[in-house]
Amino acid sequence: MECENKIRPLKYLISFDVLLREYERLSTSNDEIIAAKAKKILDAQKPYPELRDGFVDSELLEKHKDIISLILQDSFSPILGENEIKVASIPYFDFFFNPSKRFQGIVKEAGPMYKPKIRNQEIEVDYIMGCVIILKFHYGVELDFSRPYFYDIPDDKGVMHHYRIMYNADFMEILPTEHSRELSQEDIDELMESPDNLSLWKDKIPPESFVAKGFIIANMFDVTSEHSISEIKSSLIASDKRSSEKFMGNLQETFRSFFRLPDIKVGLVVYNAKKDQFEPVYGKDMTSFILNGTDSKSCKDALCQYSYKKLIEENSYFAISDVEKYNRKSNGHDPYHVLENQKIKSAILAPIAFEGELLGVLEVVSGHKNELNGVNARKLDDVMPYIVSAVVRSKVEEENLIDAIIQNECTSVHSSVYWRFQEEAKYFIKDQLENRSSSFKEIVFKDVYPLYGQIDIKDSSKARNKAIQRDLMIQLSQINQVLEEAFAKNKLPIYEELIFRVNNHLDSIKEMLYSNSEQAIFDFVQEEIDPVFTHLKKTDDEIAKHIEAYEAKIDMGTGSYYDHRKNYDESVTMINKKLVTILDKRQENAQSMFPHYFERYKTDGVEHNMYIGESISENGSFNALYLNNLRLWQLQVMCEMENVHYKLKPELPVPLDATSLILVYSSSLSIRFRMDEKKFDVDGTYNARYEVIKKRIDKAYIKGTNERLTQTGKIAIVYSQKKDELEYLRYIKFLRAKKYFTDRVEIVELEGLQGVSGLKAIRAEILYKTDQESQESYTYEDLMATLKE
Repeated sequence: MECENKIRPLKYLISFDVLLREYERLSTSNDEIIAAKAKKILDAQKPYPELRDGFVDSELLEKHKDIISLILQDSFSPILGENEIKVASIPYFDFFFNPSKRFQGIVKEAGPMYKPKIRNQEIEVDYIMGCVIILKFHYGVELDFSRPYFYDIPDDKGVMHHYRIMYNADFMEILPTEHSRELSQEDIDELMESPDNLSLWKDKIPPESFVAKGFIIANMFDVTSEHSISEIKSSLIASDKRSSEKFMGNLQETFRSFFRLPDIKVGLVVYNAKKDQFEPVYGKDMTSFILNGTDSKSCKDALCQYSYKKLIEENSYFAISDVEKYNRKSNGHDPYHVLENQKIKSAILAPIAFEGELLGVLEVVSGHKNELNGVNARKLDDVMPYIVSAVVRSKVEEENLIDAIIQNECTSVHSSVYWRFQEEAKYFIKDQLENRSSSFKEIVFKDVYPLYGQIDIKDSSKARNKAIQRDLMIQLSQINQVLEEAFAKNKLPIYEELIFRVNNHLDSIKEMLYSNSEQAIFDFVQEEIDPVFTHLKKTDDEIAKHIEAYEAKIDMGTGSYYDHRKNYDESVTMINKKLVTILDKRQENAQSMFPHYFERYKTDGVEHNMYIGESISENGSFNALYLNNLRLWQLQVMCEMENVHYKLKPELPVPLDATSLILVYSSSLSIRFRMDEKKFDVDGTYNARYEVIKKRIDKAYIKGTNERLTQTGKIAIVYSQKKDELEYLRYIKFLRAKKYFTDRVEIVELEGLQGVSGLKAIRAEILYKTDQESQESYTYEDLMATLKE
């Protein structure tokens, strides 16, 4: 027998003894016909005692095929054989005998290579299942061990059909052997407590310690539709459908089984009610046959008038049994040529609607005429509720995802403190449910240590003003050229007066751009120049060409000439993007060392705040070691960010310099989440000193000089305590050995800031590396020399 090499608690013997004993009883029946038939069967079997005694050799089934068929004649009625799917077998074995005609036909359709195999059979499950049968039928333990078994069998078209197996074990008996053990109630209780402990079950009920003698009748029922509905439901319930590479493929195969059509395809399209248009579902292998690759399509263009009414207004199915014929009848309006072009010959469009609101359309299409139609469209009634439920849930998930992205990108709550917000949200919900006054309480973290760092664009205001100045001068010069040409053709005094005013503006910004100059020039151009140019374009074709050339260089967003400013803005954006990428990536590792609050924001450069302390950590005890570790990590990452800028600078449209600064603050403080500003800030008047220092430190000067603290090519570390100085000198010494710094390290005193005095700083010169792999390092002066070459 197939699978007889498996270790089982039961030794299976094929036997017809139980059934024959029943015929012995019937042979004494008062009904002469029943008695005669029973005697006939008993007499036919008598020469073959092995059919009663039992056997394992499956070849005997073929040898005694005719007599076995006679013995089973009442159980396998020939009259019902064309309809019933039925075989005789041994429980949980993938072999059978005496199959009904319909079952033979099903297996034949599957092809010569197909062998029926029970789905999801496991050796461990088989053994324990056999033990459970022994406990029930020999020891009298009441157990419900029923579970569904299935055959999955394809038809001659390749469509998978699913058949549920129902076992009739009336003709089986369980008998102990010399290897069986008597089980106490304590033994049985121990087995019940350990349903997965295979070795325990083998110890209590050893292999082949019982004999299962007889046969079972397996009745099968085609449950393809029910199974397909269940599979569709499971697929739609599954999370992460959009990114799953298998979702659409599996769904397509399931729909083919559901409709019993091997060549159909399934698509989905979203309905945008505000714009009355169809839009794609974004995800792996998600497709729409209506859109056929386009980003959107008006429903009036995608549908004919009748189908628009059916789908959009009535939310009912629309079936096209012959696409080509339907297009010919459409009187010039042929929206379904998009289907015809995809070789689609019939289709069903099913509305996905919830509470009268259309959410989307399920598209079922076929390459065969009349294969899909209004009749089999009704089959979708059984699955549409699950599809609607899944789409509604996906819509909610998408809205949540959008909210999460907005929160993450715009008003993020950092993951390290998210747990505290969750706690407060739970209290908020509880208060609401219990009808108490609910308010989201302010969240405070006490005794946390701050770390602050920034990489700033050096002289960013000067660089921006210089770019604006150049753009304005070019714009005014081009305006002048147009006006001079207009004045040469038409000696109108107004042109001369405008030229005079343009030259005045040029002179005013030639040396320096004042704070009000840009707005003054913008207003002048908009109010005085643009109306004149509009008039000239209408009256003089030649001058119109010069005006159009001028307007082509005007940025639609700013309404001004935008070239040097664009280069500046692109340079700042490129720098910020690169630096933020490094900082965010390194932050992931830093969080795993010890959780801490982190925020960063982009200005003309990148700034970051970090707070670390026991109150921020949901689990785990804080130690000063973690603060020291984070300080060293910050210093190292700042050096890496400087190196990123170093490598990027030659590629920038404007080669902007950068300066770096770290603020060391020894005292712990409290931070409070400001609900109105949606961000954390230091809490209390005393702690405000930290914010004052942070805002003013990058403008600090070296005491007694006109030299700014921050310099290109160096990291400035500002502190007030001697112990902090010694700590950072230790870090710099370590990182110098790692080729992050040169030997040039200086300690300087700072001029007093407004309300703050006694600050000092370490300035350490950075080593810049030519590439990621190179061990050769360069100073900032070397970089400058390279750029000048």
